[in-house]
Amino acid sequence: MVSEFILRAALAGIGVALVAAPLGCFVVWRRMAYFGDTMAHSALLVAAAAIAFDIDATLGVFVVSVLVALALLALERRGGLATDTLLGLLSHSALAVGLVVMGFMTGLRLDLFGYLFGDILAVGTNDLILIWGGGAMILAVLLWIWRPLLVATVAPDVAAAEGMNPARQRLIFMLLLAGVIAIAMKIVGILLITALLIIPAAAARRLSRTPEMMAVMAAGIGALAVAGGLGAAVAADTPAGPTIVVAALVLFLIGLIPWHGKAAEHG
Repeated sequence: MVSEFILRAALAGIGVALVAAPLGCFVVWRRMAYFGDTMAHSALLVAAAAIAFDIDATLGVFVVSVLVALALLALERRGGLATDTLLGLLSHSALAVGLVVMGFMTGLRLDLFGYLFGDILAVGTNDLILIWGGGAMILAVLLWIWRPLLVATVAPDVAAAEGMNPARQRLIFMLLLAGVIAIAMKIVGILLITALLIIPAAAARRLSRTPEMMAVMAAGIGALAVAGGLGAAVAADTPAGPTIVVAALVLFLIGLIPWHGKAAEHG
């Protein structure tokens, strides 16, 4: 019989995976994998600010994520630097500001490991409501903007010519990313969210023929990684979050095997 806390953890992780994976496809297509690292570094700033001003960490993460997204969009409009360069700039700047803020807060005790890896085994009913309710809204918005966002990603000039406003679609996409990070960071950890954004999408990319198929397969791979990772963590008594990431990596590596074999046959 599966323990209740394991079941809640599985439902939380799968809920995050089902939302993160489709968004992760756009992260991969837009070559924005470093965005997750930027948010991870920003977590230190968020945690310090949440304690200093006695605000909810979820709200703080969302606000900081939105500010980072807006800063990225503003810097991109000025031109001259690639997106990955700008994300690196914002990432290390957020980390440095967070450390400086903490330096002024004497006596602050911060569990940064908890913010980065979360505690998925401690998920409660209210957390599940937040993940599945917030996730459903995020997926609904993503489905609403799917086609214009896809066109803006693949061919921004065509999207602009058809009046789809690529800049607006990009802003909505960044806000959706901020929302996913905000509702899940405190529960499953920001590094796990980053992994569930990138690894399943990267694995599905090699196995899919259409963007829609890639999004569905990425969601399935993410959910399988959560289930397998939790099972392995319980069996081996390892940290749940990092074990889920390792499970996702294993699935990615397994996905490489058939393609290499097929290539050898035709070679």
